[in-house]
Amino acid sequence: MYLCSRIMRKYLRTYFVFLGCLLLSSCAPRSIREAQDVVAQADSLWQAGQMYGIDAGDSTTLAQAYETLKEHSVFSRQQSEYAHACYHYGRLLREKGDPAEAMQAFIDATHSGTKDYHILGRVYSNMGDLCHLAGEFQLSYDMFERSADMFLQNGDTISYYYLLNDMAFELAICADKDGALSLIKRIENECWDQGVQAKVNETKAELYLQIHQYDSAIYCATISMQSYGITMPTCAIIKAQSFYKLSEIDSALWYANILLTHPDANYQDRFNALYIITHFDSTLCAREIAELSSQREDIRYYEYEPDKEKLTRAVQLLQQDLNRKPDLRWLYAIVATILVIGIVLLIYIHRKRRQHQLLSQQIDDMRAKNKDIKQQHEQIVHEHTEYTKNLLSQTEQNCTILIHSGDFPKNIHWKETEALFELINDRFGMLATKLQTSYHLSEREIRLCILVLLGISNSEQLAEMLHYGISGIRNFKNRTAKKLGTNSIELREILLNIAVGEIQKTDK
Repeated sequence: MYLCSRIMRKYLRTYFVFLGCLLLSSCAPRSIREAQDVVAQADSLWQAGQMYGIDAGDSTTLAQAYETLKEHSVFSRQQSEYAHACYHYGRLLREKGDPAEAMQAFIDATHSGTKDYHILGRVYSNMGDLCHLAGEFQLSYDMFERSADMFLQNGDTISYYYLLNDMAFELAICADKDGALSLIKRIENECWDQGVQAKVNETKAELYLQIHQYDSAIYCATISMQSYGITMPTCAIIKAQSFYKLSEIDSALWYANILLTHPDANYQDRFNALYIITHFDSTLCAREIAELSSQREDIRYYEYEPDKEKLTRAVQLLQQDLNRKPDLRWLYAIVATILVIGIVLLIYIHRKRRQHQLLSQQIDDMRAKNKDIKQQHEQIVHEHTEYTKNLLSQTEQNCTILIHSGDFPKNIHWKETEALFELINDRFGMLATKLQTSYHLSEREIRLCILVLLGISNSEQLAEMLHYGISGIRNFKNRTAKKLGTNSIELREILLNIAVGEIQKTDK
């Protein structure tokens, strides 16, 4: 747990640094807008066939835009603008002779997270060019392959076939006849663009030069240069070298001189052309030969050697990036943290579930007990109801027996109060005592209640037995009933319930 707490503190600090950078990026919209404007201008010049920092614009401004977007692209939505900035800045650095820094800019573009496949295709194509110039043809092939995939995802089929041709060209330089011809055949069968076809013939010419089929090399180079009205420095040097290998020196010198005057010829092709001219042009004097030899050595020492070192560093940067193993310690820490949190949550949930199960079990037990108690209560109520019903029936029978006895009311000791109350208490559940103590009835009121209980309802008979006026017996009966909380009509029912114990009253 101590280790986990240390990891949590570390990555909490990282989180707050990230949050600070995010807030910082939100506080600097002006610099981002300015950088975006620079990138938009560079895009416009690019579409017009020009380069920002060379044909227009300030290279320092482009560098600043590149740095600004690099700082903010991770925390905002400027990935696409940043990738464009990387591309334009990388091309500018290539133009200014800094291939290593250009390669770094292109590498940054590949890590920008953009989904702009067109710009990524351009980026990988430039990376392939740098590898080609460094003599790393397999690596160049790999970059061209990535570029082709980007263009294909973007739906740019013409650029896709151009890049397939570039891949074939790398195989041609390596004299991989089968691989190169396989790609060439695919391009020829699927694409009929004249520009692509011209480049394909150039690639075929290079392949035949490398596998020593010089006549075929000359033929393909000628088609590439003349059939489509295109003069290519690569084709010129291929023809010069092929004629040289065939010992056709005049033709070799002719194309070598054409290449030297070509504005797009690179220093490597010029270096090779100067070799042919200085060694086989018999029209040159010693001074001219010396001058040309000096030019060739200048190319070696001032262009080839410095560029070789720079290009080697550029390729090393790319190889380091390709071989770079991501630092997954942060991922492991996050996974460990998630696992710890998950385990804690699982333990918590398990305990809560156990508690819930125990509580549910207790509730079920209580429900079962309540059900048993309810059943017992219902049984008791039923038994009590049956008992009360039987008791009421027995009480009614007692009343009937007493009232229909031949010697009524002598049989109930009517004239002897103490004996009467004792009999009534014995036969009717202490009724006389209950009426006296609980309801505070007088002797006459109790006697009235006894007669009503026995079933005597006739006012004359009640008045006669109670020695009460007939005219007042009804009011007397009503007053007595009120003391029992009822009326004269329901008086007998109340008395029956008091007798069997269904109604109890306590003094307050």
